[in-house]
Amino acid sequence: MEPNLAPKTAANYEMFTRLYIVPALGAKRLDKLTVRDVQTWVNKVRASCQCCAQGKDAARPTTHSDPKKRQHCCAVGKCCKAKPSDWTVHDAYMTLRAALSNAVREEILSRNVAANVKMSVPRKRKVKPWSVDEARTFLESARTREDPMYPAYVLVLVLGLRLGEALGLRWEDVDLNNAEMTIGWQLQRVAGKLHHRRTKTDASDAVLPFPGIVTTALRARQRAREEAQEAAGEAWQETGLVFTTASGRPVEPSNFRRSFAGACDKAKIRRVHVHATRKTCASLLVALDVHPRVAMQILRHSQISVTMNVYSEVSSEETRKALKKLGDQLDS
Repeated sequence: MEPNLAPKTAANYEMFTRLYIVPALGAKRLDKLTVRDVQTWVNKVRASCQCCAQGKDAARPTTHSDPKKRQHCCAVGKCCKAKPSDWTVHDAYMTLRAALSNAVREEILSRNVAANVKMSVPRKRKVKPWSVDEARTFLESARTREDPMYPAYVLVLVLGLRLGEALGLRWEDVDLNNAEMTIGWQLQRVAGKLHHRRTKTDASDAVLPFPGIVTTALRARQRAREEAQEAAGEAWQETGLVFTTASGRPVEPSNFRRSFAGACDKAKIRRVHVHATRKTCASLLVALDVHPRVAMQILRHSQISVTMNVYSEVSSEETRKALKKLGDQLDS
């Protein structure tokens, strides 16, 4: 029976169970599992080379023209000491804890021994987001080159959409006349399958107003779609998605990430992960002179005071004048 979980969550649980939990604890009876067993397992995972533990190098052929694709480290006595990150250890532990919690709910176990193991949450790696000037340079470059993904770049930067939300956006959820869209779908590739599914929770769904730069970008995308459909003819596959390939198919998230990285290089600015662009959204809204009430909805703030704090931190007369050309050049 399939678990009642999002596909990506289920895939992660399966991966951590297969690679980290079953090899060490699979032979242990659940009712015999102790706090010490779990703590010992956590310590061992943290200290072990996972290339050795999972047989990664041993799975490679002994001969290959590419030295990196043949056995070259742990299988030939040269341990690469590929220890897992703190986050990997933490997530493996949380997978076990969730499984044991489920066993308690189903009355298979009387208590969850993993809950008594001390496990600190690792610090998130701080990623420096783009400045507004870097974002402007990126968007100007993409538009000048007529990058087909330019409208998607606008959505992730100006509206703060997640990658999956942008690629999963449907035309039926976009109202260009009233300049608003409903965010309720996402596109993800999980375990080899592409999933177009609802966003995680009702709270994720939102009707977002958008500024002129988004309207302009989406109208350009609409024209490009019509041209692509005409060129493809009978080969066109209608999906209803805003962003598609030349034949109408969904855009692979991995392909979008590669396009985004390539666009960074062409704009001659530092690469950042697509998700890091969300942190630049508020600054761009200030530079675009978006009204605070509209920005409040876009940023999904519950109180206008929070939005005004963002505006006061980002906005200055000098900055607004210097960056006003972002709207002047792109909103046309």
